[in-house]
Amino acid sequence: MQPGPFVCLAVADTGCGMDEATLARIFEPFFTTKDVGKGTGLGLSTVQGIVAQHKGWVEVTSVLGQGTAFKVFLPATEQAAMAPAQTRTTPSLRGHETILLVEDEVGVRMPAARNLQRLGYRVLQAAHGPAALKLWQEHAGQIDLLFSDMLMPEGLTGLDLAQQLWAEKPSLKVIISSGYNLEMAGHIIPAAGGFAFLQKPFTLLDLSQTIRTCLDQK
Repeated sequence: MQPGPFVCLAVADTGCGMDEATLARIFEPFFTTKDVGKGTGLGLSTVQGIVAQHKGWVEVTSVLGQGTAFKVFLPATEQAAMAPAQTRTTPSLRGHETILLVEDEVGVRMPAARNLQRLGYRVLQAAHGPAALKLWQEHAGQIDLLFSDMLMPEGLTGLDLAQQLWAEKPSLKVIISSGYNLEMAGHIIPAAGGFAFLQKPFTLLDLSQTIRTCLDQK
């Protein structure tokens, strides 16, 4: 906390609440109370990281059996907001290649797929690794790039998936995306060409530039 004016965004529910042991760990990366394959434990830690980057903080209160309340504090300013920057993509960012998009969050996967299709790409969508492997078997010779989330359900990470597909097609281009960088997530960034990492959250311009750069690498 620091002195000064802040805006507070408060969200509360009347759900099952949390006990003190769970409440003490909710911001730990990879901590989750969900079953294996049902959650990554990165949601709240990502929220806390983003808020901290903007010089704010998060407060949480919870009563078991009664519900939970979150308060997000962000610095207030009297300065007028800047006009949004134009994000029109140039023709050089367009393409015609086939992309295998693997992302378990529908709210991320669907907008990304629509934007890529508007840029001219053919997009094959999968919600997790096993579904992606099935699409690979059906379209292997046609897929030019794998764009995958790092941590997904069904026990297969984005890098695990990439390693399997590279074994069959070493020239495959790969982009891995995550709310955490690969070092923080405990993974090693491959040194091979045709690989890129895209931090979440990303803009359409970030997405289109990263894909085009990766595809154009020799």
